[in-house]
Amino acid sequence: MFWLFILLFPILTACSSSNLCEYPIMGADEFVIDSYKIRQGKLAILEMEGIEIEEMPCGAMDEYKDTIAEDDLLNIVIYHPSRRDLMEAIQFINHSVGGFRVKEGSVNLPDIPPVFVGGLTLEEARVKLQQQFRSQMSDIEVFITYHDRLKSKVELTGMVTTAAIPVDGKLRLYETIATARIPPDANLFMSYVMRCGRPLPIDLHQLINKGDMCQNIVMRGGDKIFIASPKDGLAMVMGEVFRQGPIALPYGFISLREALVSVGGIPFTGDKRHIQVIRGNLLCPKIYDLSWEHIVHLPNDSLLIMPGDTIYVSAKPITEWNRFIEQLLPTSILFHSGHRMYSVFD
Repeated sequence: MFWLFILLFPILTACSSSNLCEYPIMGADEFVIDSYKIRQGKLAILEMEGIEIEEMPCGAMDEYKDTIAEDDLLNIVIYHPSRRDLMEAIQFINHSVGGFRVKEGSVNLPDIPPVFVGGLTLEEARVKLQQQFRSQMSDIEVFITYHDRLKSKVELTGMVTTAAIPVDGKLRLYETIATARIPPDANLFMSYVMRCGRPLPIDLHQLINKGDMCQNIVMRGGDKIFIASPKDGLAMVMGEVFRQGPIALPYGFISLREALVSVGGIPFTGDKRHIQVIRGNLLCPKIYDLSWEHIVHLPNDSLLIMPGDTIYVSAKPITEWNRFIEQLLPTSILFHSGHRMYSVFD
């Protein structure tokens, strides 16, 4: 817990200072406008949170020629009508060590000098090896496949059963996710794809659940995919409700009505004329002041909650907003710190 205190100390001390901003109070109109942005998906939500969105790398949708890379492990088999000893020697290497590893771009086989295969396709490498053998003996046939690949893989972490999937220049993101066998309750909104250490502008929820193939990029070696759990990406409900606590947002958002229903609703002690949604920077948050009439009469998709939001139902009308927020901040900070810890360690 000490490291968590160190992380929170600057925020806590800042909150205790007198330099807090005047909190802007917004109504239902602004909330509906922002909900329209939320409906556009993950990238729009990230922009609302002030997170800079990277552009999609050039050629991300294009298939490419898959070639042999350093440290690839090749399974090589030969056939010759009379050189049974050579066939058995090569087969012994395949079975005992798993194949022939590419080192400095080359593979070493019995009876021939090292053959450079780095940057070649499997078929190009097969032809080159066969030509090298035929320079010394005729009637030989060579067959080659991948046994394992160290660098030409997509790495998967989080809620997956498969740790790595090899690429072939044609494998796309949708197939990769399907092969990884993710659980049905995985939080695809909080999941992400990394390339060269940077997140790609991809909404996995839109791709997998909505069928948006515009994001179905071709995977490359070294890509990383993180599949988040249902507990990632939460909103908090506080105040005069039957069950205070966090609620999951598996698709990146939930309607305000659904959020309140999930915690049992508002008891008679709650002030239904003033239901606050607190969003954004904790020192200067954006606050929406809504009423039960809005929740009842406006469509569900017009009042949307996104990750990190706090819904607060007061017991009586709030007359001093600054004082109210200053009292609420310590509890809200602990929740937001847990929510943001995901972002810190991306």
